Amino acid sequence: MDYGKFRYEEAQRLKESRKKTVQITMKEVKFKPKIAKGDFDTKVRHMLEFLDEGHKVKVTLQFRGREMAHPELGTKILDAVIEQLGQIAKVDTSARLEGRNMTMVLSPDKKASKRPVSAKPVEAKPQSLNSQPILNTTTETENQNAEDENIQDSKEAI
Repeated sequence: MDYGKFRYEEAQRLKESRKKTVQITMKEVKFKPKIAKGDFDTKVRHMLEFLDEGHKVKVTLQFRGREMAHPELGTKILDAVIEQLGQIAKVDTSARLEGRNMTMVLSPDKKASKRPVSAKPVEAKPQSLNSQPILNTTTETENQNAEDENIQDSKEAI
């Protein structure tokens, strides 16, 4: 057997096996304990995209200064992340405090990845103004004025 031919076939087999492999990368998303709801939702949406693509996600919560005194705030945020991504992701490494950072690693759930990619949920069409029920809305000042009138009427009755 020709050694050159053997090396060529071996190289072709290695090349073919590399085609079938999937590169899993680690994406990192950073949070802070005082994150706003909109920012939180945006970051969770990015994490959802990463998990759908098959990447692992490292969630890092950074504490600064006196925030270190309240690690339960960080745990609360990471629990909210798990709650929102619960069906899609599984927890590889649970939340643990390392210095000033609390980290957690999530990976895509194999069972969830077999599900078809869902389209955006169908939004309800807004109703016309005429078909909406009229709600009785009063302001605090209206309530206060009505209360004052009741007090004056009761004083006049006495």
